[in-house]
Amino acid sequence: MSEPAAPASDAEILSSIGLTLGDGMVEAAAAQIARRIHGGRIRVVGFVPGDDQVAIPPLIIQLGLALCNLTGGTVAVVDANVRYPGLGMLAHGQATDTKESVFTTRWLRGSLALLSPPKVERAGEVVPQLARVLLEGADLFAHVLVDLTGFELLGEHASAAACMDAVALVGRAHHTREQELIQLADLMPHGRFLGVILVG
Repeated sequence: MSEPAAPASDAEILSSIGLTLGDGMVEAAAAQIARRIHGGRIRVVGFVPGDDQVAIPPLIIQLGLALCNLTGGTVAVVDANVRYPGLGMLAHGQATDTKESVFTTRWLRGSLALLSPPKVERAGEVVPQLARVLLEGADLFAHVLVDLTGFELLGEHASAAACMDAVALVGRAHHTREQELIQLADLMPHGRFLGVILVG
């Protein structure tokens, strides 16, 4: 009989989504954004990609780690789109947290929770499941960072963004067009637009 596989290390988990830590410039930028989020008492932040080539999970995991370091609190990174999961490989084959949930939780470095769906769900589940996570995590998580990739494909950008305390757009430096970002910003809930983050 073979031995069960050892649980993946934090480095292996991060590597599986193309993220390596230790870049001082990236960590300094993440720390600056984390200070703005925490200083503004913003608990739930949604991140919307400026185009279909923007990868949100590596960014919000870096921000989540920065918030953990800054606050000493527990932070959640939520792969909210149950139709097109970006972190699905981390949850593949895992059981969901509860019978009612479509998410499974994987802990990283002790206080960063990665919530992702282990399998694709029906489109109508997206916003109700996101609302459930935010409600149930109200006492557990100091901050919740939500990947809103794919919501525009489902026509649910506005309803998902309405669940957030603030929303940030993420673009690729030298690639994402300013006009695309302006059009997306106009769709965000009034008074909750945090700004634009450029990556790459």
